[in-house]
Amino acid sequence: MGTDSTRSIRGAVLQTIGAPRPYAQSRPLVVRDLQLQPPGPGEILVRIEAASLCHSDLSVVNGSRRRPLPMLLGHEAAGKVEELGEGVEDLAVGQRVVMAFLPRCGECAGCRTEGKMPCIPGSAANNAGTLLGGGMRLHGKGGEEVRHHLGVSGFATRAVVNRKSVVPVEDDIPPEVAALLGCAVLTGGGAVLNPARPGKDDDVAVVGLGGVGMAALLTALSLDVHSVIGIDALPGKLARARELGADAVYTPQEALDAGIRPALVIEAAGHPRAFETAVRITAPGGTTVTVGLPAPDQTSEIAPLTLTAEARTIIGSYLGSAVPSRDIPVYAQLWREGKLPVEELVSSTIALEDINAAMDTLADGQAIRQVIRFETDGGSA
Repeated sequence: MGTDSTRSIRGAVLQTIGAPRPYAQSRPLVVRDLQLQPPGPGEILVRIEAASLCHSDLSVVNGSRRRPLPMLLGHEAAGKVEELGEGVEDLAVGQRVVMAFLPRCGECAGCRTEGKMPCIPGSAANNAGTLLGGGMRLHGKGGEEVRHHLGVSGFATRAVVNRKSVVPVEDDIPPEVAALLGCAVLTGGGAVLNPARPGKDDDVAVVGLGGVGMAALLTALSLDVHSVIGIDALPGKLARARELGADAVYTPQEALDAGIRPALVIEAAGHPRAFETAVRITAPGGTTVTVGLPAPDQTSEIAPLTLTAEARTIIGSYLGSAVPSRDIPVYAQLWREGKLPVEELVSSTIALEDINAAMDTLADGQAIRQVIRFETDGGSA
């Protein structure tokens, strides 16, 4: 159980929002030593094994999603339990866990929707930069408070998180695969398995082939569907989708010119024009599922008559309409069976100190997932 010891950790703290690019020069993220308090009641201490960079991290760096600062970023991570706080009895020290960036209290009106709506207390904690329940365990020099990112703060050697922010997995799931299960796969795969639910005769298209979109594509490929189509503006991502098994790939304009009309279209780009493309190519009677998160002030234009005359459905799906404790074991089993090769989403392995340059790579669309692998001893230096 928990102790009174405070640990020294090393992590990437966001000091400035909206810094100019290149981030490798402006360095909005500062890798520095921090103090991590022990887990409180209902919390656990995790030694981080792997954490990957996601657009939800970049959106805080560039100001699309404003958060209180300073904040230790990172939300797509996995690690081993090192210490249990009071009342945590269903996990064991040494167990591998996947971080889920939206904790679910299991009791609020949002949690009662079985994934359709986010947890209300979990969302409030994420917006405030605290753990579920309002706790804060990170401090800098002189007692400076450092906020938690989405209840995880995974760009660090260790993290204290609420028990409801993790899902245990077996040790056969590698750390980099486990990390991606908690965001990219949970969101992209969830869009396919939860609201879309394709049948064997359906064509499935994915618009936007970043980490979430590629995870959606891989999940669709794991199912018995008619065809899977990848759509992106970048040739490199189209080539990668082909390598992963897509039946066809198009740029957005090529998709419109070709007149393709899939029954199910997943929009994962987080851009208003991508959303418009996804809606336009969806077949009559078909469904568009959007999981992308554009900036709050961005808008799209669609023709309402099309929705009525063609009996179309548009579904918003936050975090893939997922319940992490329910869905992550499903993806872990698909990986175990060789049907969901999540490791193929990893573009490169980087050091924590390279995180600013890696944000540039992500912003330029030159990587699917860059993964930080931490030393096995979890040392702070």
